[in-house]
Amino acid sequence: MRSTVANRLRIHLTPSAVIRQLLMLAMTAVVLYPVYFMVVSAFKVKIEYLNNKLGLPIQPVLDNFQHIFFQLAFPQWFVNSVILTAGSVLVTIVLACLAAYAFSHMQFAGRDTLFDIIIALMVIPPVVMVIPVFSVMTQLRLVDTYPAPIITYTGLLLPFSIYLLRNFFKTIPRPIIESAKIDGCTDWMVLLRMILPLSAPALVTLLLVNALWVWNELLIALILLQSEKMRSLMVGLTLIKGRFTVNQPLIMAGMLSAALPMLVLYLIGQRYFIKGLAAGAVTGE
Repeated sequence: MRSTVANRLRIHLTPSAVIRQLLMLAMTAVVLYPVYFMVVSAFKVKIEYLNNKLGLPIQPVLDNFQHIFFQLAFPQWFVNSVILTAGSVLVTIVLACLAAYAFSHMQFAGRDTLFDIIIALMVIPPVVMVIPVFSVMTQLRLVDTYPAPIITYTGLLLPFSIYLLRNFFKTIPRPIIESAKIDGCTDWMVLLRMILPLSAPALVTLLLVNALWVWNELLIALILLQSEKMRSLMVGLTLIKGRFTVNQPLIMAGMLSAALPMLVLYLIGQRYFIKGLAAGAVTGE
C-alpha cells in the first residue's frame, strides 16, 4: 500500500508538475494581492495605513464605512448603480433572447448576413462611440437621466449577448422544437416554455457578465450622468479619490462596499457560470 502511494507521488511530483504548481501559486498570489490590500486597508485609520500599508490592521475600525455611508452620497450612488445595472441587463437579456431565437431556429432572408454584422460590432471599442452617443442624447434631452446610460449599455451589450445565447439555443435539439410545433406550439410558446427553461446556465452567465460590466463601467456614466444625485457608484468613488487623495483607507472602504454586491451575485450563480460559458463557446448546427 505504501509503495503504491509513493509511486503515485513520484508520478505526480515531476519537475514540470512542480513548475506548473508554482506558477499557479504565483498567479493566484498576484490576483489575490489587490483584494488583500483593499480589505486590510479598509479597516485602518490613516495613521496606521501610512505606518504599515501591507500588514494586518492592529485595531480594526469601522470609521471609514461610517464616513462612506453617512457623510457622503454613497447610498444614492448605490441606488443609481442598481437601477442602471438592473435596467440595462434586463432589457439586454429580453432583446437578446428574442434575437437569438430568431437567428437559431427561424428562417428568413439575410439571417446569416445580419448575424455577421451584429458579431462584427463586438470588436468596436465603446470609447470611440462616446462623442456620437453624447450628441444623440443631448439632442434627445436625455443627458443626466437614467434612460441615457441604460439605452447605451443595452446597445453595447447586445452583440455579445446575442452571440452567446444564439450558440446555446442551437445546442437544443431541433426535433424537440419541431415536435412542439407539430403539437400546436407557436414560436412564443416554444421560446418561453422550452428554450428559456433549458437555457438557465447561459442566461445566468449572461446576467453575471453583463451586470459586472455595467456595475464597473465609468466613462459612459461619467459623461451622461453629470449631477451629484445621478452619479453612479464608480463615478462617485472616483470623485472620492479626487477629494481625499491621502485617505486611502476611505477609498478602499468604498471599493470594498462596491465589490460586495457583485461577489454575492457571483456566489449565487457560480454553479451555472462555467457551464454557460462552455456551452456558449460551441456553435451547434
